Amino acid sequence: MIIGVPTEIKNNENRVALTPAGVFELTKRGHKVFIQAGAGFGSGFEDEEYTTAGAKMLKTIEDVYKKAEMIMKVKEPIKQEYKLIQKDQLVFTYFHFASHKPLTTAMIKSKSVCLAYETVESDDRSLPLLIPMSEVAGRRAIQQGAKYLEKPLRGRGVLLGGVPGVPPGKVLILGGGIVGTQAAKMAAGLGATVTILDINLQRLRYLSDIMPPNVDTRYSNEYNIRKLIKDHDLIVGAVLIPGAKAPNLITRDMLKEMSPGTVLVDVAVDQGGCIETCKPTTHQKPTFVIDDIVHYCVANMPGAVPYTSTIALTNATLPYAIQLANKGWKAACRERKDLRLGLNIINGHVVYKGVADTFDLKYEEVDQFL
Repeated sequence: MIIGVPTEIKNNENRVALTPAGVFELTKRGHKVFIQAGAGFGSGFEDEEYTTAGAKMLKTIEDVYKKAEMIMKVKEPIKQEYKLIQKDQLVFTYFHFASHKPLTTAMIKSKSVCLAYETVESDDRSLPLLIPMSEVAGRRAIQQGAKYLEKPLRGRGVLLGGVPGVPPGKVLILGGGIVGTQAAKMAAGLGATVTILDINLQRLRYLSDIMPPNVDTRYSNEYNIRKLIKDHDLIVGAVLIPGAKAPNLITRDMLKEMSPGTVLVDVAVDQGGCIETCKPTTHQKPTFVIDDIVHYCVANMPGAVPYTSTIALTNATLPYAIQLANKGWKAACRERKDLRLGLNIINGHVVYKGVADTFDLKYEEVDQFL
């Protein structure tokens, strides 16, 4: 198969879809890999490393899209890329369709095959291609939240770990999945007082067993959320419904119940956000303030640590990319249920129910296209 890796052009997105090691594994199996020149620079990988691993370098993004049967990316295509995507071309990347109707419409119109990292789902209901970036985002949520709690950045002026004689800051985490767990570990390690909310009692029992003493668990409901937001300094939105828009757990009216300078970090923003007042921001301009509450809503948080993120992502995606390249997407998806669940749009047909329901589009069973 001919695989193309373009340079990411989303604002301040420095990751790349494949490391040189990933290229080597594909080329040694007889596949051709075309990399756009400079695609790995932001992640610390030179063009020479890719050519040594067996890749061919192409000058422009147009050349990569024109040659490739499968495009591997990190983030969803943005407007400039829509016209480059070809009919029947397999695009393997994070899409998060449910949060962006123009992207959904464009991919339907392109008649390409859209296989989304975030909806590939294992038998145990884990999301293997979302986990590594969720781990990074969960940890960065605390790093960024701690920074924006500083007074010069309009935060409350709270040090999360406190000091002797001064109580530590309080962190509220909405969701006990991968993001929430990693955020709790980081916050607890800094010495903060941490509360995790979730609706899954089994998950709460697990977290209660593994977390240190400064982490508490609570059942998630509106009553508890309204009560807890009043005295917590940093609130992390870590809610995920695979392939669908995240629910708004914090509404606009709740901001008035928070202390001025409280920081909200909505990691779910690329799925529509679980905080009503959140809208996607960029690394260049990451925050905004509403009702004296600081909102941090960067939609590609792992992009700020691209070396770590690119290696972690390739570790997860490469086995699936090899299956797709070796067998073709139809055969690979017939054989593997996890990959089949990654299919969102096929040649203009929406085959993922969460996306169809979000935009009131016709949903079609994926099996008829395999």
